[in-house]
Amino acid sequence: MAEGARETPALRDLSAACREAGIPLRERPRAELDRMVPDHHGVVVRVRPAPALGERELAAWPFGDEDIVVALDGIVDPHNVGAAARSAEAAGAAMLVTRVRRAAAPSTSAIRASAGALLHLPYARVANIPRALARLQAAGFFVVGLDGRSTTSVYDEPCPSGRVAVVVGSEGEGLSRLTRRVCDALVALPMRGAVGSLNASSALAAVLYAYVLPSRR
Repeated sequence: MAEGARETPALRDLSAACREAGIPLRERPRAELDRMVPDHHGVVVRVRPAPALGERELAAWPFGDEDIVVALDGIVDPHNVGAAARSAEAAGAAMLVTRVRRAAAPSTSAIRASAGALLHLPYARVANIPRALARLQAAGFFVVGLDGRSTTSVYDEPCPSGRVAVVVGSEGEGLSRLTRRVCDALVALPMRGAVGSLNASSALAAVLYAYVLPSRR
């Protein structure tokens, strides 16, 4: 924490949480914090994220009967990965799956964009998204792809109950051809305004809350 930082309710809560968790909280000159993180807000925390899972761990993961998995098929902006992780974690997803190549890793920037959600959400990095989805299908998941070209709206039929995996495509091209083929269903969000699409994380949040979660009431 920056030396001389003005005491606020948020800083008091932070200090209390650190004491309760046994985490040391130290005051340091603001210049030292500036060297660590240029755009901090008076507090810097060092964390060690859990290592990413691989396809073998994904196949053996002990998923629950109604777990949700979110897969990102080629999203390259770490801020979009972080925002998608934030939406997924808020909706109670059990795991985030991303590609190894031509996709952003759950980096420091992604963790910050996720508001810390990536520190709570298990994630797997796989070489092949369609193959990972097939593994999930073998584990009883119904795979739903978000596809603006689909003629099926999220309002046309309800999401199945049970295990569901939601797949979001890249910022420019959307779902890859092979990913589209492996999906059990392709759904679109109705666009009623002048804008033709939402960004990936916004579309994911809308589908999770308007389509997937209502099947779990």
